[in-house]
Amino acid sequence: MGQNMTTPTRIAACHVAPVFLSAKETTAKAVSLIHEAAGNDANLVVFPESYIPAFPVWSALRPPSENHELFKQMATESIYIDGDEIGAIRAAAKQLGVVVSMGFSEKARHSSATLWNANVLVGADGEILVHHRKLVPTFYEKLTWAPGDGHGLEVAATAFGRVGALICGENTNPLARYALAAQGEQIHISSWPPVWPTRLPPGALGEEADGKAARGGAKSYDNVGANRTRAAAHCFEAKCFGVLCASVLGADAVEAAASGSGAAEVVARGLRLSSRGATMFLDTTGALLPGFTVDGGTSARARRDLLQEDEGILYADVDLGDCVEGKQYHDVAGGYQRLDVFELKVDRTRREPVSFR
Repeated sequence: MGQNMTTPTRIAACHVAPVFLSAKETTAKAVSLIHEAAGNDANLVVFPESYIPAFPVWSALRPPSENHELFKQMATESIYIDGDEIGAIRAAAKQLGVVVSMGFSEKARHSSATLWNANVLVGADGEILVHHRKLVPTFYEKLTWAPGDGHGLEVAATAFGRVGALICGENTNPLARYALAAQGEQIHISSWPPVWPTRLPPGALGEEADGKAARGGAKSYDNVGANRTRAAAHCFEAKCFGVLCASVLGADAVEAAASGSGAAEVVARGLRLSSRGATMFLDTTGALLPGFTVDGGTSARARRDLLQEDEGILYADVDLGDCVEGKQYHDVAGGYQRLDVFELKVDRTRREPVSFR
């Protein structure tokens, strides 16, 4: 499908919280948001990492021995790629003529507990364009998700541009990013969680304990800086636009993650005090591309560089023609590459546990 290089593409990045660990209610919320974005003339509607049914934030701050019931809920509420929830997203995309990128926790048909951190790109005709499973779960995500495969390392040619997506930490992987750049990617989606603590933030343990911890000099993860650094590098190298879409940490997420913990107050404070993910846009040089929000009552626009604390939809209009100029200088998958020196092979095989003949 050829894209329109003369009409700007409007992107809507949904900076929102799921209804924590409820696939049905979160799907209903997502469909409502797709309708809202389409009503504001969006062509591409983007959702955060593992939006349906939630991101497993509890694994950051609780020991695995405490998390059996939470994992059971996660497995129960995770969804099938051919299930009702994705079916509802596909129907909305087709009805409204928009492309939708949805992060979700996918469960296997062959197992009651094998899950993947997945993302699906749905075309404006309701068909699935790309179904990606995160290559490697990051850090404590391994307690929830299995490794994916290369099947979803694909850029979709849509009427609104050539769209690719990677999930969270795999935006750090230069080979994964190059695999998309080498397919002429024009819009790169990177999806992110609401928080991603690698240490307890100051204040989580109480004043005295935190004073001792602070003297150690260790810092927790900077959600905004780390995410933007990786996305900006890809935009500069691939000469594509960037969509960073993070979710919001809801009060229901904090309550569920802390409930039943032997250190419930520490977990709750740790999540509340952790650096929040931000939703923003980047241009083809990696620089911040200011977006805007739309008032639901008055339709008035407000310029916003990013969304972080509160829920909302951030919009931006992008001109795909802007992807051309920078490639005169260094087209890393074309004229600025030495294909006789370097060779990258990508196996797109979808892995199954057994082959019957």
